[in-house]
Amino acid sequence: MKLTPAKLILAAASLMLAGALSAQPPASASGPISFPLVPDTSPKCTLKQRIGLTDIEIVYSRPNMKRHQVFGGIVPYGDYWRTGDNASTKISFSTAVKLNGVEIPAGKYALYTVPGEKEWNILIYKDIGLFGVDGLEPARILDQIRVASQKVTDPAKSFTIDFDDLRDDSGILNLKWATTVVPLKLEVDVVPDLMVRIAASLNSPGKKLAVNYLRGATFYFDHSSAPKELDQAMIWVNLGLLDKPPIAYQLLYLKAQLLSRQGDRAGAVETARQSQEMAKDAGDHQYFALAGEVVRGARQ
Repeated sequence: MKLTPAKLILAAASLMLAGALSAQPPASASGPISFPLVPDTSPKCTLKQRIGLTDIEIVYSRPNMKRHQVFGGIVPYGDYWRTGDNASTKISFSTAVKLNGVEIPAGKYALYTVPGEKEWNILIYKDIGLFGVDGLEPARILDQIRVASQKVTDPAKSFTIDFDDLRDDSGILNLKWATTVVPLKLEVDVVPDLMVRIAASLNSPGKKLAVNYLRGATFYFDHSSAPKELDQAMIWVNLGLLDKPPIAYQLLYLKAQLLSRQGDRAGAVETARQSQEMAKDAGDHQYFALAGEVVRGARQ
């Protein structure tokens, strides 16, 4: 039988299809198939943050508000809440911290909450093995923290825990969902420990880089007004200036600030002007302006 061109094309296509069906799947497709989370699940999230020298880790699940009323609805007011979904939310601190002024030792805890219309009760719970609120024993609560909630216009569609306003020794830990935000101030006592470490490093034998003197003196200036610490910062600034480094104008700016805080206004003005001249030559407009602020402030 003579095959027409159309029949030849059909036969070739049939052979190709048969080969494709009999072929083994590629190695990459032979394993188990991973599917995306279905809409009703609450994805797990791990949040890590360092504040000062303290490492903080929070593990929680993130339910979605969808069309529900959240607080006073699917999360009732006045009841224990696991602060997320699925397993209870876990929070750990590598050192002792303060949450809204309440001292919390280093360790790992479960973070439970009791939402209210205007105020929440934050519970730091010792037992991290609970899945939800079943079995929660008041005797196992390490401490409780009362926090006023806030209303926002831009809703968080999924429950969110994050940090804001991060500083050397503090930050704001936010619990957000729908139009509610509950802010907790988290503080760490990093300053005394770090001051000791800085002093031990900069006062040890051996030559130091000017930038190390600048950083150490700046930390002392930013975190203390005690005469002893300010005198130590001044010593480091002068040591950093010995070899006339490229950052001399930054050291002079800090020296002017130190002189102003110590009450030597005339010395502060003169030193700030030196910093301005060197910053101008270096093309650093930011430090030129900062030194100018010291001049104006010392004259007032």
